[in-house]
Amino acid sequence: MEYTALYRKFRPLTFNELVGQDHITRTLKNQIISNRIGHAYLFNGGRGTGKTSSAKIFARAINCLNPKDGEPCNECEICKAILSGSLTDVVEMDAASNNSVEDIRAIRDEVNFLPTLAKYRVYIIDEVHMLSTGAFNALLKTLEEPPKHVKFILATTEPQKLPATILSRCQRFDFKRISNDDIVKRLEVVCKEADIEITNEALKTIAVLAEGAARDALSILERCVQEGNIGIDEDKVKELVGIPKTTFVNKIVTNILNNDAELALVALNEVLKDGKDIQNLLWEIIKYIKDILVYKTSKDLSLYNAEELKKLEELAAKTSKDRLIGMIYSLSETENNIKWSGQKEIMIQAGIIKLCTTTETDGIEELRKKVQELEQKINLGNIRIEQPKKNVEKKNIEINNVGVNPVSVPNIQNIPTEEYWKNVLEALKTNGRMVLYSNLIGTKASKKDDLTLEVIFPNGLTTFGKSMLEKPENINELTKLVANECGKEMRIKYIDAKEYVPKGENNIEDMIKGLDIPVNIVE
Repeated sequence: MEYTALYRKFRPLTFNELVGQDHITRTLKNQIISNRIGHAYLFNGGRGTGKTSSAKIFARAINCLNPKDGEPCNECEICKAILSGSLTDVVEMDAASNNSVEDIRAIRDEVNFLPTLAKYRVYIIDEVHMLSTGAFNALLKTLEEPPKHVKFILATTEPQKLPATILSRCQRFDFKRISNDDIVKRLEVVCKEADIEITNEALKTIAVLAEGAARDALSILERCVQEGNIGIDEDKVKELVGIPKTTFVNKIVTNILNNDAELALVALNEVLKDGKDIQNLLWEIIKYIKDILVYKTSKDLSLYNAEELKKLEELAAKTSKDRLIGMIYSLSETENNIKWSGQKEIMIQAGIIKLCTTTETDGIEELRKKVQELEQKINLGNIRIEQPKKNVEKKNIEINNVGVNPVSVPNIQNIPTEEYWKNVLEALKTNGRMVLYSNLIGTKASKKDDLTLEVIFPNGLTTFGKSMLEKPENINELTKLVANECGKEMRIKYIDAKEYVPKGENNIEDMIKGLDIPVNIVE
């Protein structure tokens, strides 16, 4: 007998067998029971969430000779013919390979003919967003007013690519990502029917790896079965997929948090020597750091045993949420760079070293160095502090025998802000750019010159906030909104009020000019 893949062999045959889409199956069954069937449907959602399966079940249910509670019987002549693919009244079309105007014109010509056996002629068009512009235009009129015996079911993973004229003619159903619990339940049913021995931990691991797609979960399970269906455990699943064990990931993350680049690279190389996929390794490290963050926030994790939770607790106690979030963003950036790099191993090593050398105390270390530099100059006698003179209304600083009037730091609160700045912030909020919007709350915007807009942070700017604001996509978004408001493109410059100094001041002179005493610098 010819072998059939698990995801095909165990494709749901009724609405009740579909997992995680109760909000859709309930509505479709009610329409069938009340005989209020629409002429065009759009099924939208991620891969493996049940779009095509729902379309096939729906096509059988509306044509079934013995429907019950909105479900097809799968036993009558019509149902069996549809299941075997021999009934010409139900047409499945892949728009990825049949996307021309001629393909749609063929459908337009066919719809005028009555069904041969079934009550309705049903057209299931998968990946409909792949149709050409001409094909969409050819489909419009037929989709809007098809004959009573014709039904259309369109399926897509990218509804934003469909013309508004198509969307407005369809009843839209959004298939949500399937939860890990629902995937585990479905896998348990499949394993029981297929006589597959597998542990609960392995099922949970497969569910996490599937990322909400039941089809992907069954594909991963099938890879494990092909290695032998006796005693499939968590380690075997990770080994087949190319994901390192939690102990190795914990060792890498621990050394990163300890800022020990050498040991972090040693742990990294141990994993890479086993031939683990770099993309999977990065994904696992990011996920592990995310789990530390979740544990630090809510202490709610279900995929770890007692020993692993203890290690998570230790790591969560020794770091801050800001650093964990920063690590996730940094590793995600590394992951994106690796996709286009021919030196993946070098890229991940550089990313790990960067995390070990960049900490949340960098700003404090920089300030400490400046203080040490000032102390060294004082000890060497290069800076001489004079006693203040009495009744001196105007103090001078003498640098290389040149008198300079001290300049005080202006009061940030008194700096006027551009009137349109509040419109820019409101636009960010309306457009859903909440991360950018939240970091800019309470800021002021002041024109430095005709081409530069200074965004001032009265309460200071955190390291994480600065890294987010300086991302190219965020700067581009802010530049675009500012240009829309003021009528020309402006360069955006971020100003931290706590580090603000007047123009022209720097290094030791910057620090001295903030003192209220006369100082001579002797070089």
